[in-house]
Amino acid sequence: MFGIPGKNAVTMTPAAEAQIARLMARDGHKGLRIGLKKGGCAGMEYTMEFANEIDANDEVVEQGDARVMIAPMAQMFLFGTEIDYQTSLLESGFQFNNPNVEDACGCGESIKFKDVSELDLPQ
Repeated sequence: MFGIPGKNAVTMTPAAEAQIARLMARDGHKGLRIGLKKGGCAGMEYTMEFANEIDANDEVVEQGDARVMIAPMAQMFLFGTEIDYQTSLLESGFQFNNPNVEDACGCGESIKFKDVSELDLPQ
């Protein structure tokens, strides 16, 4: 587990917390698992999936009725991230305000971290 004792690895805005809790209640999932994979024009992409089980190595963050699990290989890269949920006229979705991101592509779907060339992530 990475991070500072007593401090959550990620935080959720009220909008993200409400959306995650709503989806968990509707579909009966244990929470939202967040990870990273190689891909996109900047080199890495966030992954998100609803999980029915909590893996022993997941970092679990609970806020209100929402639960987020962070996959082991992503924990050090997501520390300090704020998860938001935004709705606009054309789209809605989760957004990550991650202080560890060095660069991102123009569409915002792909990110780059410092010194991750040796990282063995799924593709």
